[in-house]
Amino acid sequence: MGKMTVYHGSYSTIKHPKIIKGRNTKDFGTGFYCTVIREQAERWAKRYDTPILNTYTVHMNTSLNILEFKEMTEEWLDFIIDCRHGKSHNYDIVIGAMANDQIYNYIADYIDGIITREQFWIMAKFKYPTHQINFCSQPALKCLNFVSSEEVSK
Repeated sequence: MGKMTVYHGSYSTIKHPKIIKGRNTKDFGTGFYCTVIREQAERWAKRYDTPILNTYTVHMNTSLNILEFKEMTEEWLDFIIDCRHGKSHNYDIVIGAMANDQIYNYIADYIDGIITREQFWIMAKFKYPTHQINFCSQPALKCLNFVSSEEVSK
């Protein structure tokens, strides 16, 4: 996994990322979320009045506990369900596809017994690729090096 560029959409410049525990549970638990897909980070930023795209380089520390989902699998689905229910994990970094709002609606329907697991997989085909990388620990945040920030147009 060497060096890569990642993006974080926000309402401000974030030179020194922090792990802030929010009210809502996220796909991969508490952490600082980025993506390798610039357009996706821009969409995240456009939720705010002043959309800011932060760019970082990542120098992956291979001694960290890293979980990577190369594709949407049963393990990916179960991991997201656990995290969305507040279950913690011991990974420093988690990487994989994002369960966007539509996908999460399908997950909720599955949890509630409205659809089967098989029906979930049929409906869960993404119209465009998604990606997220969650830096879940202080040692993981040390892999991030701030490059720049810029305001993006809505």
